[in-house]
Amino acid sequence: MSKRTMGFVIGHKPNEKRRALLPSDIQDIQNKQQLIFETGYGEHLGIEDAAYEQLDCRVLQRDQVLQQDIICDPKIGEADYLDSLKKGQVLFGWIHTSSNQTSLEPLYRRGVEMIAWERMYQDNRHSFWENNQIAGEAAIMHAYLLYGKLPEETKAAVIGRGNVAQGAIRILEKLGAEVVIYNRQQEKLLQKELGNFTVVVNAVKWDKKRQDHILSRADLKKLPPHSLIIDISSDTHGAIETCRPSADDSLYEVDSILHYTINNTPSIFFQTATSAISKEVAKYVDNLIENRRNPVLEGARIKPAES
Repeated sequence: MSKRTMGFVIGHKPNEKRRALLPSDIQDIQNKQQLIFETGYGEHLGIEDAAYEQLDCRVLQRDQVLQQDIICDPKIGEADYLDSLKKGQVLFGWIHTSSNQTSLEPLYRRGVEMIAWERMYQDNRHSFWENNQIAGEAAIMHAYLLYGKLPEETKAAVIGRGNVAQGAIRILEKLGAEVVIYNRQQEKLLQKELGNFTVVVNAVKWDKKRQDHILSRADLKKLPPHSLIIDISSDTHGAIETCRPSADDSLYEVDSILHYTINNTPSIFFQTATSAISKEVAKYVDNLIENRRNPVLEGARIKPAES
């Protein structure tokens, strides 16, 4: 079977500055000549196109990159080029089918394949776990900056024990906040103790089949006025009923409680996030180009029946 080409496109989502592959991680890839990068791919990272070309990769215009067999882009689910893709092409990136179903449905019908980063797991650990931790760290740092308080002045409840929560907890504790952690089985306990906190951090992925909430609008009355809710998961009316995700760099207020629910927090620290993403993506490039089976990739394939 002939080798496939792999195109790396610049995402146009607002505030999305992460990239999928850095020159420093290409050295051990066997099929460098099959890699095609959009002109200016690493420009905002201080990386010139020549850095990719010196590794035997190609640098082409956007329309040419989008014609390659495999398209790699961190935020594919919200991309602006999906209508141009054809049968047999493969999408490789964060796809988030549940929240992007309307835009993805035509791709299923056209026979475009998808491999979703959010479904990639190795040894029961998410392959992009470092990016998840960065999401937690970035959300805390950005939210407190907007809040105007140092963490050391606050007592924070953190909901969750996963990678996102670990990142949030690490930063909170380093910056002097008093932290109490609640797992998924302790929702009622949190509701009882809610009045003890001035900051609540939600870091659990919400089951969209649930009709209830960890914190309802009525629960906001239990918090001291001008407290802060940081919903890193940012599921609209999900774990936090009053959550409404935004790309705007601001807080909004509901019943005297401030809310931080900004989408895509890892891109705040895009250089750190890009470094973590690139190291992981590099592991799978040769498998994808040579169309070799890999259990991590196979487990992440999205089938039309799931649409």
